[in-house]
Amino acid sequence: MIRFERHWAMPNKETFRIPPIKQLLEEEITPGVWLDPFCGGTKLVLITNDINPQLEADFHTDALLFLRFFPGDSVDGCLFDPPYSVRQLSECYHNMGIAVTQKTTRPNFWTNIKEEIARVIKPGGKCISFGWNSGGIGKKLRFELTRILLVPHGGIHNDTIITVEMKL
Repeated sequence: MIRFERHWAMPNKETFRIPPIKQLLEEEITPGVWLDPFCGGTKLVLITNDINPQLEADFHTDALLFLRFFPGDSVDGCLFDPPYSVRQLSECYHNMGIAVTQKTTRPNFWTNIKEEIARVIKPGGKCISFGWNSGGIGKKLRFELTRILLVPHGGIHNDTIITVEMKL
């Protein structure tokens, strides 16, 4: 059974500070080794990464390279809060002085990261994904959807959609 919730909240570029999202994280993050490859300077889990060296994080590298540091089936969970669109990704890279290429604007940019997340999470571990869709990591990568939180923000803002999945 999938737990589905919908709670309205004001938008915030710091996703984890939005009250219903903050509550979900408090309920779903379990003890153990968790990763956040796109932490944005927020330290909610044990090991954090952000490509921006001016933000607080344990590592400052590309998310895919960060995930490749870890052996398979070695972590208890992952927060997956990447840029939600090609436009957001491009803005982030441009602001960092990093060239935006076909490699970073293709859909497999996100697919490759999802595959690495699936590789490093232990069976029974969780991935909490954030975005404008509910795709999460997915069944093809042996993840089962357990919870969906839909957070509408009103006006012309896109909803933030959070999925919680467990690796089978």
